[in-house]
Amino acid sequence: MTDTVPPELLALYPALGALPALLPTLAPVSVPAGTQLFREADACQGFPLVLRGEVKVSRSAANGRELELYRVAPGEMCLVSSASLFAGQPLSARGVATSDTTLCLLAPPQFQAALAEAGFRHYVLGLFAARMADLTGLIEAIAFQKLDSRLAAALLGHGTTLKTTHQALADELGTVREIVSRLLHRFERDGLVELSRESITIRDSAGLRAVASGG
Repeated sequence: MTDTVPPELLALYPALGALPALLPTLAPVSVPAGTQLFREADACQGFPLVLRGEVKVSRSAANGRELELYRVAPGEMCLVSSASLFAGQPLSARGVATSDTTLCLLAPPQFQAALAEAGFRHYVLGLFAARMADLTGLIEAIAFQKLDSRLAAALLGHGTTLKTTHQALADELGTVREIVSRLLHRFERDGLVELSRESITIRDSAGLRAVASGG
């Protein structure tokens, strides 16, 4: 290892130990808080290895609103960058340093060469799977936050007992049955409803109204 390689690199990303030829190319770069490291639709410049600080990865909507997807701390992986490198496609989000940040960048050809080493490949795929699980949780949370109010509203105004199916409610709300079922079971755990075959009994209409209003 050359003097340009920080000692914490292997501690944070141990799989790099099997790639000694690449280590001298991984010189650290430090950027101040607020630095934009990559942008949506740009070509990915490499696989970032965060040593210190933090990177926020987010997407922007046409109306200017921003949705934070996740943050990359030291030793973690950027899903957007790795997916771009895997597929050879432009980046689907942007990354900004939230604090003074130090990182190394594994260039695309180096990343592809490193994937040929089984230990590094398994390590990256493991980090990829973990980050994907986090992102899936975010997607579900967003879907639930929008749907729980709509579902609660759909249950109200039909009396104490509503004769319907989970699939019928899903069709009414424009979603899938599995999400409706999860929300209904959550309502049941919270004491708002009681579920039975093709029937939903309202147990706490005031509580449902609070959910319907976003409370």
